[in-house]
Amino acid sequence: MIPSTPKLAALAITPDEFARRRHQLMQMAGEDAVLLVAAAPERMRNADAAWPYRQDSDFHYLAGFPEADAVLALLPGRKHGEVVLFCRERDPERDRWHGQSIGTEQAVSGYGMDDAFPIEDIDDILPGMIEGRGRVYCHFGREPEFDAQLLGWMRKLRQLRGGGVVPKEFVALGHLLHDLRLYKSRAELRLMRASAAIAVDAHLAALQVATPGRLEYEVEAELLRVVRSRGAVPAFAPIIAGGANACVMHYQSHRAALRDGELLLIDAGAELDCYASDISRTFPLNGRYSREQRALYEIVLAAQLAAIDEVRPGQPFSAAHTAAVRVLTEGLCQLGLLKGDADAAIAEGSYKRFFPAKTGHWLGLDVHDVGDYRVGGESRLLEPDMVLTVEPGLYVAPDDRTVAERWRGIGIRIEDDVAVTRDGNEVLTAAMPKEAEAIEALLAAR
Repeated sequence: MIPSTPKLAALAITPDEFARRRHQLMQMAGEDAVLLVAAAPERMRNADAAWPYRQDSDFHYLAGFPEADAVLALLPGRKHGEVVLFCRERDPERDRWHGQSIGTEQAVSGYGMDDAFPIEDIDDILPGMIEGRGRVYCHFGREPEFDAQLLGWMRKLRQLRGGGVVPKEFVALGHLLHDLRLYKSRAELRLMRASAAIAVDAHLAALQVATPGRLEYEVEAELLRVVRSRGAVPAFAPIIAGGANACVMHYQSHRAALRDGELLLIDAGAELDCYASDISRTFPLNGRYSREQRALYEIVLAAQLAAIDEVRPGQPFSAAHTAAVRVLTEGLCQLGLLKGDADAAIAEGSYKRFFPAKTGHWLGLDVHDVGDYRVGGESRLLEPDMVLTVEPGLYVAPDDRTVAERWRGIGIRIEDDVAVTRDGNEVLTAAMPKEAEAIEALLAAR
């Protein structure tokens, strides 16, 4: 098993790093700008029961502030402080029900804000801070209530005596911010390694209980137990897919019985202090791959290894997908699941019947993290400190009459998290075995 994860306090992003991020973003925006980021709202599950709160990723990246009902205003060049937070005031009656709020004083002393005001006063204070600035950077269309509030501030500026100077330009904040988030700092990479270690622990634990006769949700329960016991939360709703269910790309039912002779695909990750991991493994429930399962599994593994080899500085993001498609298609042609040669199958796209997905995505504060995949019409070149997943797969639909019955209903995905380094790459999830022999040995020992 993997050593226990270091205490979160030792891994946490420091206030100095949050301050550097804000400063860098303000430098990019220029002194004529104001940047506004709202915290994620609390969302109701049903009636008066709320979902567990999760902060907006952009707000967390800039503030590290964990509460709802907050707005961060970055005001480059403001003499009385460039970083202003509007947040909840301390309220003993509310705290009695929901726990102690941070409050404006602690927002300044503990979170590095230059100034903080009660969120109830934002309509009176913020328009004056915006007045005279030329551009507003914020997210549009993400939260209708915040959009309406922003328009209200603009109306208020126009109604000021003498006519307030209203910003002339509104710019999508992601244009600047998401390029910053694409490059991970040393502290972020430490958190992502820890998140990956927790996910490995969870997958290993799930593998131990995934035996014929159990139910998919029993495996899910064990996986989630380990994630929570390490101080993390699931990075996304896990996929626990037995047999032909693995051919459903985003399978979620988790009510089927696990059957002897079938495979189990688990796609799950942990989120630690908002940073995600994402692992997929596919293994035989009875401990041994059948001939057909093993043949397809080895193709997927070879494709994944070829794709990981393409994750290095200077290579296009698309190179991993291109490499994986080549190996997968050649393997399918050799097995007879695709007719003709690999070049024709790739040109025609006939391989997509068995591999309809892409080979990976950016990873960070979001499982499918922010950042452009194409720049100037071309696939983005990889650079050190970017992190992505590599996850080729093969999925033979159970009702596909174009292939022999022995292949039908087999779904396989192998996924790892890979950081680009100066000299190549680092597989953050390498501790989770994926060679067929290693997986069979693990299963034999349970």
